[in-house]
Amino acid sequence: MARGVEVHLRQSAVAGAVEVIESGGIAGLILSAGASRRMGTPKALLQYEGETFLDRLIRIFSAVCSPVVVVLGYHSQIIRQGLRPHAGVRFATNPDPDRGMFSSLQCGLAMIPPEMQAVMFTPVDHPDIAEDTVERLAGLFRSQAAPLTIPVYQREHGHPVCISRAVINHLTSLPVTANANDILHSYYENASFIEIADPGIVSDIDDPDAYRQLLSKARPRQTTTP
Repeated sequence: MARGVEVHLRQSAVAGAVEVIESGGIAGLILSAGASRRMGTPKALLQYEGETFLDRLIRIFSAVCSPVVVVLGYHSQIIRQGLRPHAGVRFATNPDPDRGMFSSLQCGLAMIPPEMQAVMFTPVDHPDIAEDTVERLAGLFRSQAAPLTIPVYQREHGHPVCISRAVINHLTSLPVTANANDILHSYYENASFIEIADPGIVSDIDDPDAYRQLLSKARPRQTTTP
């Protein structure tokens, strides 16, 4: 789909870095404001294949999305101190995360530049999403521009979900008590669904048992020595 491209340069929160924003592009949004009560420790900082959950998702999203916004709430200072430096990442704070995930989604969407055409979002407890999955979702959105672009694994819908500017505007206009699932389902008739051979899109790592199962199949991440 042909479209005009406008590039914006913004000073990043990382000293000396310049953030490049492509008008009409796709932003990334990672929701990490919860208390992690069932896990007993912040999920964002759990290790998987040599990275924390949140570092891994930021890296994967950053290959396709700019900017990437992370919503924090509980344990926000501890989480930020436990992350690697990431250029071009913006942090939002949900002042009352007990209001639910929709409140975190709204906090994050409020940080998305108005020139962005879409947002791809996921909760932080989906750390096993494949890099290729994010690339395929972005490609499908760019070709079809559906209001929702949703990955499917063995008939189960997963994350990340890509939402268009119209859906972003709709979600941010609602009261925090609204039901986000009801709103998203109202767009399903015109949504794009893509079958993905990636079980990570439906792997919700929400408690110690799920984390142990994830680690049982983990492989150390290969790093390149300069």
